[in-house]
Amino acid sequence: MKYEHVLAFALEHPWAVTDSMRAIIVNILAQRIAGEQPDPAELSALVNRQNLPQPTRGGVAIIPLYGVIAPRMNMLSEMSGGTTFEALTGHLHAALANDAVKTIVFDVDSPGGNVAGAREFAGEVLKARAQKPVIAVAQYLMASAAYWPMACATQIVASPSAMIGAIGIYHIHDDISEALAKAGIKREVLSAGKFKAEGADGGALSEEARDHRKGLIASAYASFVADVAKGRNVNASAVKGGYGEGRTVNAETALELGMIDRIGTLAETLARVGPSAKSPTPSAVATGQELPLAAATPQELQADVHWQSRMLGELLALEADSI
Repeated sequence: MKYEHVLAFALEHPWAVTDSMRAIIVNILAQRIAGEQPDPAELSALVNRQNLPQPTRGGVAIIPLYGVIAPRMNMLSEMSGGTTFEALTGHLHAALANDAVKTIVFDVDSPGGNVAGAREFAGEVLKARAQKPVIAVAQYLMASAAYWPMACATQIVASPSAMIGAIGIYHIHDDISEALAKAGIKREVLSAGKFKAEGADGGALSEEARDHRKGLIASAYASFVADVAKGRNVNASAVKGGYGEGRTVNAETALELGMIDRIGTLAETLARVGPSAKSPTPSAVATGQELPLAAATPQELQADVHWQSRMLGELLALEADSI
C-alpha cells in the first residue's frame, strides 16, 4: 500500500472539521486503506483554492486560509488545495516582521482539518494581536480547526452568507475487516507493547481502546474550547453551551452568539482598515503583481477574490505522480 504516510497523519490525530468534509475524507481514506481507488467525484469535492501569499496593500497583509488544514504539507493538503499550520505560521511571522504592515487580515474559507498544530497556531495568533491588529474574515466558511485559531484574532468579520463554528472534535476509526476479507487479505499484526497495535488488525476497537481514544478527543476539545474562550474573552461554559455546540451557524446567528464581531465582506473590511488596501483580482494574485489602484473597477472590488486552483484532471495527475 502506497499511502502509509497519509494514513498515519490522518488517523493518529483527532480532527476538527465540518461533518460534510468529514464524510468525504473518511470515504477516501477507507478506500485507500482497502487498496481501492477513490471516486473521482469525491476527489473533485476536495478541490479548493491555492494559498498563495498575496501582495501587501496599503499597509495591510492579506493571508489566505483556504481548504482543509494540516500541520505540515503532505499529499492530503496538496490534493485538497488546502493549507498547513506550518505555512500559516510562516506567513504570520513575515507580516509581523514587515514594518510596512500595520494590519494583518486572514482571508478564510476553510472547513477545518486536523487538530495537530491548531493550538500552537492559536497561540501564535494571540501573540500577534498584541503587536498588530489581526482581523479574520470568513468568506465564506470559518469552521472547526479554522475557527479555532481565528477566534484568537483581534476581530472576526463574516460575510453575509458565511457559515461559522463547528466547534468540536472527532476521531476516525474504520473497521475494514470485511473489505480485507473481500480482497482476500488476511492481516496478521505482530507487536511489542501492550497497546501498541490497538486497531491495527483492521477490526473493531476494544472497549479499552475506544475509551482511550475518547479521552484524546475530550482533551483536544478542552483545548479547543479554552483557546476560543481566551480569544473571545468569554468563559468556557459560554463556548460549550452557546457557540453552536458543534454546528455551524450563519453570520447573523454567529453575531448574536458573540462568535464574531461584525458582518461584512473582505472588500469592505479592506476598505475599512486601509482605504488603499484594495481587494486583489485573481490575475493579480496569481502573478504576484500588485494591481494598479486606478485599474480596479467597483465590480472587481466586489468580485470574489478566489479562484479554482486545480482542475480535476490535474488533481488526478498529481495524485498519481506524487505518491
